[in-house]
Amino acid sequence: MSDLKTQVQSIDPNLKARNMELLTVDTKNIYESLNVISHRAKQLAVELKEELNSKLEEFAVTPDTIEEINENKEQIEISKFYEKLPSPTVIATNEFLDNSLEWRYREVEKD
Repeated sequence: MSDLKTQVQSIDPNLKARNMELLTVDTKNIYESLNVISHRAKQLAVELKEELNSKLEEFAVTPDTIEEINENKEQIEISKFYEKLPSPTVIATNEFLDNSLEWRYREVEKD
């Protein structure tokens, strides 16, 4: 996953208009293309969330009382780093357009 983070840091995190023809080159159908992209975006979101939570847990301190709230600078820095990453949808779209995603149709069993 850390390899993914280094790769996506060069991606522009802002949304931008895409050429519909480029999205349909492989699938010949915009809905199929969007389905592939959305499935990959969900995978990325889960992976990034799990990684973020595991890193934040390393620095977690349980307070003894409710009034005791301490700022943890390491947690803040980690959170800011993940906030600056492009959204999973932007990452998945770039992966799809770069042909770095592998996808296939499920085989349907006939009765």
